[in-house]
Parts: sequence; structure tokens; C-alpha cells
Amino acid sequence: MKQLYALLIAGLCTCQTAQAKDYIKYKDASVQVSERVEDLMARMTLDEKVAQLMQMGSHMIVHDGKVDLGKMKAICQKNGIGFFEGITLTSEEANRIMSEVQHYMIDSTRLGIPVFTITESLHGSVNDGATIYPQAIALGSTFNPELVYQMTAHISEELKVQGITQSLTPVVDVCRDLRWGRVEECFGEDPFLVRTMGAHQVKGYMDQGISPMLKHFGAHGNPSGGLNLASVHCGQRDLLSIYLQPFEYIVKTVKPWAVMSSYNSWNGVPNSASEYLMTTLLRDEWGFQGYVYSDWGSIDMLDYFHKTARNRAEAAYQAFHAGLDVEAGINCYQNLKGLVASGLLDMEDIDRAVRRVLTAKFEMGLFEYRFPTEKEFKKHLHTPKQVALARKLAEESIVLLQNNEKLLPLDIHKLHSVALIGPNAHQVQFGDYTWSRSNEDGVTLLEAFRKRAGNKIRIEYAKGCDLHTDTTSYIPQAVNMAKNCDLSIVVVGSASASLSRDYSNVTCGEGYDLSDMTLTGAQEELIKAIHATGKPVIVVLLSGKPFAMPWVKENIPTILVQWYPGEQGGYALYDVLFGEVNPSGKLNYSFPKSTGNMPCYYNHLPTDRGFYHQPGKPNQPGRDYVFDTPEPLWAFGHGLSYSEFEYCDMQTDKEEYDMDDTIHIDVKVRNLSDIPGKEVVQVYVRDLISSVVTPIQELKAFSKVNISGKETKQVNLSIPVHDLGLYNQAMKYVVEPGEFEIQVGGASDKIALRKKIGVALHEEKKINLEKQENTTRKIKKEKITVSGYVRDVQANPVENVRIESEGQSVSTDSDGFYQITTYSTATLLVKGQHIESKKIPVQGEANINIEIVRKK
Repeated sequence: MKQLYALLIAGLCTCQTAQAKDYIKYKDASVQVSERVEDLMARMTLDEKVAQLMQMGSHMIVHDGKVDLGKMKAICQKNGIGFFEGITLTSEEANRIMSEVQHYMIDSTRLGIPVFTITESLHGSVNDGATIYPQAIALGSTFNPELVYQMTAHISEELKVQGITQSLTPVVDVCRDLRWGRVEECFGEDPFLVRTMGAHQVKGYMDQGISPMLKHFGAHGNPSGGLNLASVHCGQRDLLSIYLQPFEYIVKTVKPWAVMSSYNSWNGVPNSASEYLMTTLLRDEWGFQGYVYSDWGSIDMLDYFHKTARNRAEAAYQAFHAGLDVEAGINCYQNLKGLVASGLLDMEDIDRAVRRVLTAKFEMGLFEYRFPTEKEFKKHLHTPKQVALARKLAEESIVLLQNNEKLLPLDIHKLHSVALIGPNAHQVQFGDYTWSRSNEDGVTLLEAFRKRAGNKIRIEYAKGCDLHTDTTSYIPQAVNMAKNCDLSIVVVGSASASLSRDYSNVTCGEGYDLSDMTLTGAQEELIKAIHATGKPVIVVLLSGKPFAMPWVKENIPTILVQWYPGEQGGYALYDVLFGEVNPSGKLNYSFPKSTGNMPCYYNHLPTDRGFYHQPGKPNQPGRDYVFDTPEPLWAFGHGLSYSEFEYCDMQTDKEEYDMDDTIHIDVKVRNLSDIPGKEVVQVYVRDLISSVVTPIQELKAFSKVNISGKETKQVNLSIPVHDLGLYNQAMKYVVEPGEFEIQVGGASDKIALRKKIGVALHEEKKINLEKQENTTRKIKKEKITVSGYVRDVQANPVENVRIESEGQSVSTDSDGFYQITTYSTATLLVKGQHIESKKIPVQGEANINIEIVRKK
């Protein structure tokens, strides 16, 4: 018995020893991520590490919808690969192929490291068969971040059942040049709107277990000449306060694991080789813990496009050394091993990048990856719930630009016939980064009319013209049709590509930039011809960007804009036209009056919309401009409703705030009509006096509220005082003590209520008192005669300007000359019609020339 017992104990010990030997820490989900990462890194060869920093594309291994296992083995061997892209796969192919690739990485490589499986999902998965949501430009005009969150949560469902773990989205570029084709991919011209929408998208993905990727990092949305990939010319202050503000905010608050570098350059350095951007800012100052991924081909471009590198090896070194961790491809980073061997890179450099990638994989649950089933795929792809959300987003994105004669909403009972005219009246426009351009995959306005009103009114259709040619031969047919109908709805706009599928006749989207912001082709001629019939006309701009349409605004009373609306766009527009849906979209881009009218963003500096304010018009020359005005056609935030809203009784919780406070704002909004509607309450702020020039107004808060007919609703908004800061002359972000104006209204140019608040005024008073004491100590108070000339900024003398001081008052003569007796310590008050009043300390000076600023 003793011998048997000893054998049992020995066997048990051997079993425990074997179990301990087989234990692999990085595969244990109960172990902290940092420990799992270090355990795995200690086991990896240099080849395996470098493999984690590259991406394999489906075009490399997939043929006729099947994986070529031999090619995959040749690329990955036993090392694996960090990332696998499948943008051109159908949803069914993705469901099968992504799982096959993932199984290979887990089961057939030495260490079983899972792969990030990648696609695009800017406004829905780009893989065929997935739900097509409204394009990003449309999402921005909803001003409804909660809906955007819901959208990415639903997109995540579709991505997961396709076997996708990472999405190359959202785009959080702030766009400021409307000629650029990628306007449609951006949420708008305002950094606060962009960061708010982007943060909700990122959170929607991450909450559902999908890793999003912020792009395109670096100043990107204002390329020189409006040309894609062109350099962006701006100072460091604009870089930080405008273009990178959304990235900084999202990195610090939502903490995504991936950021994509951009193709272009800033300040003479390609963004994909910028140590300042990817290391100093992103990591050292903002605390980003994830990895930077190259836009496709951007590392190669250092060699053949930017010409900062002699070859791919040198391009790899420049990008990697600057902080770019992952190449979207295997063209350049296959040289990393050689760069280590040559001593140009250390193993510590490689380990740092690999550690970032592996940390993201552990944090996003890839090492516990659960493969999707065929049943789940069928259950969660293009569901009625997803389609309904796409419709809701499309409805809330439509902007009613003007309704001067109250033609809308239409009454189906008073119409006998409608002519639907225009190149986009019966053509879906989903926007770039989608898998289709076919009417079979969405609803056009004509189709919506036929299905919803076909048995109630006569419906006629004519294309009228093309989007991409100046052919006018179709216009007469459209005119004859309009003459025989009660009403014409002319749908014009633009067309974008279907990613990696169809690029024919494109006028908008990535790589399709415009030099002229007027409507392309013969579209404006078509509108003019239909208008000349004398029949009522509604113009709909179905587009991926604003266009310059001053004639349309002046002559067509009823105009709407529908940014690329997704697969349910026709129904959404139909319901708005007939009042089933009350329009609630607001402009996320200002409309220019002409190409030369750009840039036309609302949050400009006080100097940037002219000085003379004597605008001209054709045959009547003026100044600012000779034959035009720098004002936009329609301003940021503009958007009408079938309801009528009134703003009243704005209150702030305090009059003065400390630096760590939050400003709480209450405003009452009354619906004066009987029609329930949604209003976007917008809060802008102006820093009244600042050490550097700051914009005339900046959006700092907004809220979309549903208000019943005749109802008054109190809306609560808040602004952290920290958000009132600026980058000072030393390029440090500070909130300066002083006064700020709170502006509340329904658009940037429709401010209903204003209120001044103070921030740390006790500090400002202390500073000013010290300055005053220092000045008055040096100057003895005595009588003095002060004289000089008053001129404008171009040295033109200004007559009849009043100069007041110590009870005395004089006016300038025709030469702009004045003379006044006052005290050496007094102040001159300068005022007059059409000029901005100003105060000038005498400070013992007998000769003071004064420069005035003309006001609007």
C-alpha cells in the first residue's frame, strides 16, 4: 500500500509539473494586460515582431472569393501578420474569409497572435450588403450626437458578424476648403462640432468591442488649392486650436487605440514623418497609448511624392523613427529588420511599437476572440432596426435653407401633378466609402413619390442634364414637362464614387476636387429654364458639399439641401416635403457666394471679413469686395423649420467664474406655432479682449430639443471654463482672465440673446491696476494741448470724428486734424458714425495720431 501511495503522489506531482510547464501567461485572460504583453514579447523573434507592424491586403491572398492558402503561408509563414484588410469583400465573403484568416493566425502560427481584421465604415460597413447610412457630412448636419452614437453601435453589429475587429474611421478633419473632394467625409467646418460627433462615434464603436481609428492626423482639411494630398499652410496656433482640437479632445477623453497619419505635409514636413506630430504632441503631451497607422501608401510617398527619402528603406526609417508604428501594407516596413541590423534602429524602438499594437489587441479582446456564426451573420446584417435608424438620420440631416413663400410643406390633396427633374431626382447618391451606386440598393425621390403618392397625383420625370457634362439638349424636354405640371422639384448636386468599385462620372469625393464652386455642368441653366416657366419650383441640392448658388437663392423661394442621405434618402426627403417630418437639420458648412468668396467659415478672425464694409454689386463698385460682399450665402448653423421658435430669458448660474468652473446656461425656447419641431440651440462665445487675435465667435455648446406646439422649454447647456482658452504668444494653452460674451441663438448669424460673463476678473483687475499705477507714477498731472490726425487703416483722413476729454469736445476737420486741451493723465474718447469707439490714454503726449476702425 505504501508503495502504491508513493506512486500516486509521484504521478500527481508529475502532472502538476506538466501543467505548470504548459501554462502560458499571455493566454490567461485573468492576468493584467501589461503582464500578458511582456510575457508574449519575451517569446517573440525579431521577424515575429516586425510582422505585427505590417498589414496584409485581401488582394494579396483572395481570388474568386476564396483564400489562396499557399500565398497566405508565403506572406505570413509562422510569424503571422499584424493586420488584414478586406475592403472589397462582400459581407458574405468577409464573414467567411476574415474567420479563415483569423483561424490561421491563431492556430497555424508559432505564437497564435490574432490579427486585427480591418474595413472602412465611414457611414456603414463598406462591404457589399451592409446597411448604407448617411454620409459624414449629413451626420454633422443632424447636430444629434446621440443618433451618431447609435449608428456606430449598429454598424459595430454588422462588422462583428463579418469577422471585422477594426474600422478605419471616424474622420475628424476640420474642413475649411470646399473645393476639396473630401468635404463630404467631414462633420463640418467647426472643431467643436467635429470633436463632439467624432467622440460619440468612437465611443459607439468601442462600447461594442470594435476598435476605431481616428484620421487623418495632422492638418488635413484645408489643402493648398483644395487639392487632395496637398500641403496645408497654417501656423502652429491654427494647427493646435482648429485642425488638431478634435484629435486632442478624443484622445484624452475617449482614449481610442489607433490613429491614422495623413498623406500630406505641414510646415515642410510630411505628416507621416513628423516626430512633432506623432511623438511630441500625440504621445508626450496628450498621453496617447495606442499605435499610429499609416494611411495607405503614405510611407512610400516619402520616397516618390514628398522626396524626403531616397528609397523605401529610408522612407521606413523616417516614418518609424518619427513614431509611425504600423504600415498599411508590407512595402516599406519589411526593411525594419535590416535597419536594426545596420544599427539605425534599436530593438527598443521595435519593441516600443510592437508593445503598442499588442496592448491594443489585448485591450480589445482579440486574444479571447469569439468567431461569428452563420446564424448571427444572417440575424444582424441589414436588419429592419438598422434601416430605420438610417432613415431617422436622413430625416434629421435635411436642411431647409429657405421657404420664402411658405410653399412647404406640400399638401397632397391640393396637387394634381408634380414634375421631378434633375440628374439626382432618380439617382441615389450615397457618397464615397460605400459599396454601391445603384438605385437597387437605395430609394430615390422619384421612387418615393411613386410608392407614396403614385395613385394620388400624376408624377412626371426628366433628367434634364448631366452632373459631369455641359450638355443642354435634355433641358427642353424638362421645360415642357414643367409647363404641364402644378409644381417642379429640381434635384441637382454632385456624385461620388463607390470605393474601389466604380469611379465613373464622379464630381465629388476623395481625389475629385473642384476649381469652381458653381454647380457642375448645365445644372444652373436647368434651374433657370424651369424657373422661366412661371410655375412653382423647389430646388433640392443633393450633394456632398456646398455650392455657390447666389442666383438660386435670389430667384427660387424654396430651397433644401440633402447631404448624401444613405439608402433611405428618398423616403426621408419625401416626408419632409409633405410635412410628415419637420426639418431640423442645421448647416455644418457655410455656403460661399462664389469661388472667390472662399474661405467662408463662420469662426473667422475680426479682421477677416473686410475693413470698409462698403460692399459692391454688379455695376455698383464698392469695397470689400468691389462687386460683392465677403458674407456667406447661408451661414453655419442656419436651418429653418415648419415651426417658429423664439428665444427668451437666458440665465447663467454666476456672473464671474473661476478657472476650474463650468458655466451653466439656462435658456427658454418657445414654439410659437402649433407644429411640434426640433430646434438646435447653439451657444457661441467671444473672448472680448485677448492677448492674441481670436475669432468673432466660436461654438462651445449645442443641444437639439424637441418642442411641442405652443410649448416653452427650458434648455440647459454647459461650457467648462477650460474650453475658453487660447494658445498665447508663447504657444501655451491658457484661459486668460477677462470678459467673454455668451451668444445664444438658432444659427451663427441669428444670435437672439447675449450676455457678458467674467472669468477670474479679480486677476485681470489686479494686473490692470498694477499697469495703471506704474504709468501714473511716472507722469505728472498738468494741463496739456493735444493735437494730431485721425486716419483709417490706409491713412485716409477721416472728417467729423468726435474727440472728448475732461469735458472738452472737438471734431476733426476735412484733413482729419484735431486739437484739444486736457490733462497729461487724461484719456481721449474717440467716437463717431460708422467707426468703432476707442479710448486712448494721453500719458503726457502732446502729439497723438489716431487710427480708427470702420464698423458695419
